[in-house]
Amino acid sequence: MGFNRPSKIQENALPLMLAEPPQNLIAQSQSGTGKTAAFVLAMLSQVEPANRYPQCLCLSPTYELALQTGKVIEQMGKFYPELKLAYAVRGNKLERGQKISEQIVIGTPGTVLDWCSKLKFIDPKKIKVFVLDEADVMIATQGHQDQSIRIQRMLPRNCQMLLFSATFEDSVWKFAQKVVPDPNVIKLKREEETLDTIKQYYVLCSNRDEKFQALCNLYGAITIAQAMIFCHTRKTASWLAAELSKEGHQVALLSGEMMVEQRAAVIERFREGKEKVLVTTNVCARGIDVEQVSVVINFDLPVDKDGNPDNETYLHRIGRTGRFGKRGLAVNMIDSKHSMDILNRIQEHFNKKIERLDTDDLDEIEKIAN
Repeated sequence: MGFNRPSKIQENALPLMLAEPPQNLIAQSQSGTGKTAAFVLAMLSQVEPANRYPQCLCLSPTYELALQTGKVIEQMGKFYPELKLAYAVRGNKLERGQKISEQIVIGTPGTVLDWCSKLKFIDPKKIKVFVLDEADVMIATQGHQDQSIRIQRMLPRNCQMLLFSATFEDSVWKFAQKVVPDPNVIKLKREEETLDTIKQYYVLCSNRDEKFQALCNLYGAITIAQAMIFCHTRKTASWLAAELSKEGHQVALLSGEMMVEQRAAVIERFREGKEKVLVTTNVCARGIDVEQVSVVINFDLPVDKDGNPDNETYLHRIGRTGRFGKRGLAVNMIDSKHSMDILNRIQEHFNKKIERLDTDDLDEIEKIAN
């Protein structure tokens, strides 16, 4: 994939995962540092291709992420022609009573649970490696958590457990340590979490239309490879996508109510560069990996259901740029005293100053772009 040496997380995690006997691991490392490649390698190293049944199981919180991980498995396993991959995701219908012959199964918790228990497509007792990707979401979301635990309980005692995530709150840590027997833990210091390769700015506006104007000014002054714009609601996202299209931009819209296949198609087009801008809600903050994204714009700042700053989502959103050590740019649109307060709390949390940017000053914009 063009890398000459392992990343930090790979250097730390691989010797543990590939040891004899294989070790259990809880690992936290920021977006874009090579987590997927690390656990894919662990799975590939344990598979016996001659055995035609599932031996490795990887759970992802979303359909998109499952597909993306699948692509990495295919890419890294391409010299392993007998290796096959099955996707346990909604809509992948199999005949009742059939058994799966693929050695690696990757899927979302609900479908995987059905395949293991109700439909018996998978014999969980034969699983050697169990991976929870984006483990914090899996554990924090009530439904995912129940399903993940139920799957984990069916696995053999000596099954290798690997939990990977970019962020872990304390409650999640406690839970992860309960689920994983004798885990090795690799944890980043908080200040290493915000990506030093990303320059962060904010723009002061007084309403939605001014935010839109600031966005257009930014766009006029910077040559942007590709940009992702995050909105708080589907309604704002649809409005913004329509306005940008009127201005002649090639825009893709991604939101949670779209069909799974539609979402996959939108991401594919964005990946191929057919659209330069992806407007989305949080559905896309995690794990979607498009190398050419050079700018992330928070049209609305991420807040949780109580209106407090959602620091984890902020980190995941801006982590869509500056991946693999490249430089990136994150711009936050501020349109009220409340959103300024949220931004200040995000700055405090990460102990990182976010500079003000005047989007009416073209020279200033060009300066940050370089």
